[in-house]
Amino acid sequence: MSKLRFDERVAIVTGAGGGLGRSHALELARRGARVLVNDVGGSVHGVGSGSAAEAVVEEIAALGGTAVANYDSVASASGGASIVAAAMDAFGRLDILVNNAGILRDKAFHKMEADMIDAVIDVHLKGTLYVSQPAFTVMREAGYGRIINTSSASGLFGNFGQANYGAAKAGIAGLTKVLALEGESRGVRTNAIAPIAATRMTRGVIDDLYDQVSPETVSPVVAFLAHEDCAVNGQIYSVAGGRVAKIFVAETAGVVLQDISAESVRDELARIEDEAGYYQPNSLAAATTILGEALAS
Repeated sequence: MSKLRFDERVAIVTGAGGGLGRSHALELARRGARVLVNDVGGSVHGVGSGSAAEAVVEEIAALGGTAVANYDSVASASGGASIVAAAMDAFGRLDILVNNAGILRDKAFHKMEADMIDAVIDVHLKGTLYVSQPAFTVMREAGYGRIINTSSASGLFGNFGQANYGAAKAGIAGLTKVLALEGESRGVRTNAIAPIAATRMTRGVIDDLYDQVSPETVSPVVAFLAHEDCAVNGQIYSVAGGRVAKIFVAETAGVVLQDISAESVRDELARIEDEAGYYQPNSLAAATTILGEALAS
């Protein structure tokens, strides 16, 4: 069985100074990729700065790989542009983007302050947008690229105390679907992972699983999605501890109400929610086609 290699490929990994990002960067570097290791070096709450990115670069060099450090913030358009420009300046090309940077500002929604909302949305959702846009442009022009985003079960299924984080991660899932559609004809494929891993962000949250879900159990999935042989596009995978599962959005067959009223919704709710024979549209166009066929029947 041939090994998936990334010789001559160039990757950006954001938030790569520790945890999942570090693991992703090391995995890609071991397989031959040249890596731009991006990390501002702040705390889990996004405060402060440090040299974590340089430490990962040194680890990659010790493995015989090639990497450069970058300390720009993903949370602004200029920062995103600078990250992509740094990769192009260092290596002359860009093939892979792993959007991993993140912070936490957890609190019950009724107590959550505006700056907690802004900070998390800025780093997670806007950060993914701000780095992806210039990267997507480079990849689109080159006719090739792989983008791997980081969503979360908190956004896809919900989690108490994480309204800001969940909203951002749900937005990233939507962005993944759109970029997959827009990039497909130009050789750019976009997918996402919803990982659970033992990192400083999850310490105290997943104590029962902490010893079983190392970042190294997630990174091989990222490597697969980043490879040129991967034909997957627009998908989201739950990844933790060696378990990999596809997450998908579906809709029931539904009911066309003859009497369009609140009462008819109440009376038909069981049929509306019946999950037998569900549909899985892969775009807005597919969803509207399903609607049109239902209304015409």
